[in-house]
Amino acid sequence: MLDRHAEHFPGPIHQPPLVANVDAIQPGVHAEHAYHPRLQHHFDDMEQQVEASTLGMWVFLVTEIMFFGGLFMAYLVYRWASPTGFQEASNHLNVTWGAVNTAVLICSSLTMALGVRAAQTSAPARTQVGWIVATMVLGAAFLGVKVIEYTDKFTHHLVPGPNFVWEGQYPAAAEIFYSLYFCMTGLHALHMIIGLGIMTVIAIMAWRGQFDSTYYTPVEVSGLYWHFVDIVWIFLFPLLYLIGYHYH
Repeated sequence: MLDRHAEHFPGPIHQPPLVANVDAIQPGVHAEHAYHPRLQHHFDDMEQQVEASTLGMWVFLVTEIMFFGGLFMAYLVYRWASPTGFQEASNHLNVTWGAVNTAVLICSSLTMALGVRAAQTSAPARTQVGWIVATMVLGAAFLGVKVIEYTDKFTHHLVPGPNFVWEGQYPAAAEIFYSLYFCMTGLHALHMIIGLGIMTVIAIMAWRGQFDSTYYTPVEVSGLYWHFVDIVWIFLFPLLYLIGYHYH
């Protein structure tokens, strides 16, 4: 009887003890896939998160290119229809202010790139914030110049609508030109204002020491957006300001 019960109840099952330290089984696993506090739960590692964030920003910028592309196409069509009228209207824009704004935005791209570099190299928080704030100051200077230009247009009744006044030879073409001018530069200024808001958030995060060589994606993707806004102006400046520079 005892032997029969022993056959059906052999006693507790012995299993090998669980290994608490994974490195005891696979050395280096934690070193290669260390958890980062900024890693979101739906990504496997930081590299995948960076690639997804960068791709997302590039996709967004492609939609922005198509958005501004429609405006550029409208400009080309109407300029082809009345090239002399566009030159006459463009001749009343202040090329000096346009050139100043171009230089300002080029310098802001430089400071933005230096801000990204500071984050990539784990520079002190003060250095990172300094470059970002410098970028914001230049962006605000750009908007200040646009306010001066817009004020001049309102003063001289060059805003399309019932109060538009044009004493040149091509009033219809001039009104179309300034319609495109306000539409294109206004939307560009709106993007600049949004960029300043983004940079404010980035500056606060940098001041709190959240960026270093292991995590700087927000600075990098924000820089992509800022550079895009700058590049749009590089196209707007010659198309709007320079075509009538030698008009007589």
